[in-house]
Amino acid sequence: MKYKVTIQSKSKDDTIKLGKFISNFLKPGFIILLTGDLGAGKTTFTKGIAQGLEIKENVISPTFNILKCYFNKKLNLYHIDAYRLNDNKSDIGLDEFIEGDGVCVIEWPNYIDYLLKNCQYLVVEISNILDNTRKIEISSDFDKYKTIFEELEKNYV
Repeated sequence: MKYKVTIQSKSKDDTIKLGKFISNFLKPGFIILLTGDLGAGKTTFTKGIAQGLEIKENVISPTFNILKCYFNKKLNLYHIDAYRLNDNKSDIGLDEFIEGDGVCVIEWPNYIDYLLKNCQYLVVEISNILDNTRKIEISSDFDKYKTIFEELEKNYV
């Protein structure tokens, strides 16, 4: 990876705060891939992004819907949970949101990797360590996310 930073979160609030911080540097067409164990905090991180984007709706995992859209004047948020799309390669229109007019956050991106082949994205891997402690590794190969890493280095590392 060209850019990489590791941060420790000691609570859900820390994870939300990190998502909120990163939201300050997001632009239309940005893609964030969230990986990690079930219950690691992927949706919690997304809640932080939504709060930073001034989205008033309660962000919940779109597991059964696959896609939740949060429309906002500052920046739209498209939250995809691809967990239920395992081995399903049918076209359900997600590509319209992935590099659309807002930021797209994708949980379980490995299930739709065929849609991400030509995309530039930020990867956030969240791992359980103890109780509420998480290791959050943020990485990217793409220069469009460079500012996020510079700001994380100044404020988190």
